[in-house]
Amino acid sequence: MAEGETESPGPKKCGPYISSITSHSMNLMIRGVVLFFIGVFLALVLNLLQIQRNVTLFPPDVIASIFSSAWWVPPCCGTASAVIGLLYPCIDRHLGEPHKFKREWSSVMRCVAVFVGINHASAKVDFDNNIQLSLTLAALSIGLWWTFDRSRSGFGLGVGIAFLATVVTQLLVYNGVYQYTSPDFLYVRSWLPCIFFAGGITMGNIGRQLAMYECKVIAEKSHQE
Repeated sequence: MAEGETESPGPKKCGPYISSITSHSMNLMIRGVVLFFIGVFLALVLNLLQIQRNVTLFPPDVIASIFSSAWWVPPCCGTASAVIGLLYPCIDRHLGEPHKFKREWSSVMRCVAVFVGINHASAKVDFDNNIQLSLTLAALSIGLWWTFDRSRSGFGLGVGIAFLATVVTQLLVYNGVYQYTSPDFLYVRSWLPCIFFAGGITMGNIGRQLAMYECKVIAEKSHQE
């Protein structure tokens, strides 16, 4: 190259730190959207089952969809699913305990199927009283955690989610937003915390699997660079 000529600057390449932050933020948003729509879908299906069996009753003026559900139920469940699904892998990283038990999509799909089955049992299976049903669903929910999770953080978050969701539901029913038939635990059914616990474990597993896929993609990009 002749003297005096300067080499034309090529396109600037982002540093590895900026690139990883941008990639992580985008993947976080994508995971949140995916979890939201999964939560919306499960809410529509499972809530329809509860309404058909007259387990939950909404006032006629709030029923506003082809799924015979209040309009606010699916987005609320979707938002909760996104928060739970993003929180589980975040807590795993914070505790320094990456979850590696049964980390494949086939296991996650089985976990979803068991959760749907537990919810189905709460509406379809007839017991002599709610206490027997609650004990049965509690055993099934703990069995779901033991089969697909087995982490202390997963169990703790599941219990916390069940407690918080039950309190919120109690307040909604107390204020007349909707109601449960034959309540035996203040204003709700005694088995409701079991459903929330199983749902938290299920969405946590989905969130962990999505997070693991993100880590694989970032690792592959770093290897290629």
